[in-house]
Amino acid sequence: MLTIKDLHASIGDKEILRGINLSVNEGEVHAIMGPNGSGKSTLSAVLAGRESYTVTSGEVIYEGKNLLELTPEERSWAGIFLGFQYPIEIPGVSNVNFIKAAVNEHRKQKGLPALSAAEFLKLMRERMAYVEMDSSFSSRGVNVGFSGGEKKRNEIFQMAMLEPKLAILDETDSGLDVDALRIVATGVNKMRRPDNATIVITHYQRLLDYIVPDVIHILYKGKIIKTAGKELALEIEKKGYDWLINE
Repeated sequence: MLTIKDLHASIGDKEILRGINLSVNEGEVHAIMGPNGSGKSTLSAVLAGRESYTVTSGEVIYEGKNLLELTPEERSWAGIFLGFQYPIEIPGVSNVNFIKAAVNEHRKQKGLPALSAAEFLKLMRERMAYVEMDSSFSSRGVNVGFSGGEKKRNEIFQMAMLEPKLAILDETDSGLDVDALRIVATGVNKMRRPDNATIVITHYQRLLDYIVPDVIHILYKGKIIKTAGKELALEIEKKGYDWLINE
């Protein structure tokens, strides 16, 4: 599904990614861990097409296409979803109008008709249940006045509505208490299918107790320095990152 080869990227004059190599197959969950400043969020931003980052070399192939040639909108239409570490507020735009416009635009790009009001409301109620969101959230402004946990649940609700092929979750567990973490992770797990994939970016092993990865990568100074199975997260929890950095 996704192949990254020797990816280098900068913001301004500062190089952040220094040769990322990564391959993600359908049906897989990959976790990317690493200390602060290692390039985890930069990688997610580059894959989503954030324009403040410049790719200086390397390639990213997504389902046979050069991802780097696609606009952020085209990447979304192709099935890529980015869950933000800090979801933004959009005053004056209700959740229901925001997600209805997004869902129907995706359907339009696939040559499908827009959902009727009844079809959309049925789907929305079903997907809100994934993350235990009350229906009152649908009429509220996007993330306006939401708690940190509510914002993250809203992100996963949006993901459930859009049904991406590749979901990139940038520190979705950041700032969540135990109950909110369980709810968010359960929502993510309900969307796992043999034909999609997820990249989970996190600092902590606790999220990976709920969203169990097939592969864990450790990112340090813009490079993946170790790749292993889910047991690697437990070692990181016990030993920190120093033992890997100093190997």
